[in-house]
Amino acid sequence: MDKEIEELLTRGVEKVIPRDLAEKKLLSGDKLRIYFGVDPTGAKLHLGHSVPLRKLNAFADAGHGIIFLVGSFTAMIGDPSGRDVMRIPLSRQEVENNFRTYKEQAGKILDLSKIEVRYNHEWLDSLQFTKVVELASNFTVQQMLQRDMFDKRMKEGNPISLHEFLYPLMVGYDSVVLDVDCELGGSDQEFNMLAGRTLQSVYKKREKFVLTTRLIEGADGRKMSKTYDNCIYLEDLPSDMYGKLMSVNDSLVKSYFECLTDVSMGEVESILSGHPKEAKMRLAFEITKIYHGEAEAKDAQKNFEQTFSKGGVPKDIPLAKVKADTPLVETFLAHGIVSSKSEFSRLEKAGAIEKMENGVYRIGKHRFLRIEFL
Repeated sequence: MDKEIEELLTRGVEKVIPRDLAEKKLLSGDKLRIYFGVDPTGAKLHLGHSVPLRKLNAFADAGHGIIFLVGSFTAMIGDPSGRDVMRIPLSRQEVENNFRTYKEQAGKILDLSKIEVRYNHEWLDSLQFTKVVELASNFTVQQMLQRDMFDKRMKEGNPISLHEFLYPLMVGYDSVVLDVDCELGGSDQEFNMLAGRTLQSVYKKREKFVLTTRLIEGADGRKMSKTYDNCIYLEDLPSDMYGKLMSVNDSLVKSYFECLTDVSMGEVESILSGHPKEAKMRLAFEITKIYHGEAEAKDAQKNFEQTFSKGGVPKDIPLAKVKADTPLVETFLAHGIVSSKSEFSRLEKAGAIEKMENGVYRIGKHRFLRIEFL
């Protein structure tokens, strides 16, 4: 098989369903319609989000037609995938605000000027109830209850809302409207994407294959998620991004190289055969370079060596000028040092907030803030 096609179907990929259909379509030489949908439920993208975006970009580079679908309707409902509790629905305004920042961050990976952007409220807002019933007739309650998170909630006595059963129908209907050859997304979206494959068949559209990308673990070994405070964000400062990457477990380095960089897998094997610290430094450099450029990545590397190898302080510490009576937690929140008051409290209790000289605070291993009082 063509090496480019093989890499499209394997690098950073969890599953291709069905594989033979994917190979047939890609080997045909036809320009395929590939789509990726995202519900803008938050304002910040992390490296976990970048995996399907990078795969989408790889298909674009291969000459295929790409659709970036904004869940402008479904984000207001809430995707139950991977959730132990119900997701809080958002307003249309919150979705629009979130997507504005999504576009800026996704633009670090995708050339959005060459990609078709669609919004699913265009067809879901006007979907009549008779159509919803028709869509629902293609699935059973047993199918829904087989999903891991629903089974877990039932065992723990947590509620399952009826609208959560409707979510796969809505995103499945997206596939019908868009009439695509392939849908890609994280492996936690497999059920939803297969619902779309089912509905495309029911409504006699193209036969779609599903490609799921791997979920990236954070430094603590759990799925990278804001919930676990283990994220490396695309908008992190170069020194923060580099430092966080240096703190990931050695066992994750290979998968990070595969899913998050453009380094060939042959070269990755060579890198991994050397010293683990040098391999991790190369990884941190490559990822920081993608989002901040080579010069910033080199500075971040020098900064890291100065700070952590020689016990120094980074050069590019963000500066906060605040009134003397401003609570420390408010200053940290305003400058993105912590994501919530609960995170601040947890760090404080763990003794992870250290006041250093010249108004510098060190938070954990790799976060710094200099405070000047007005």
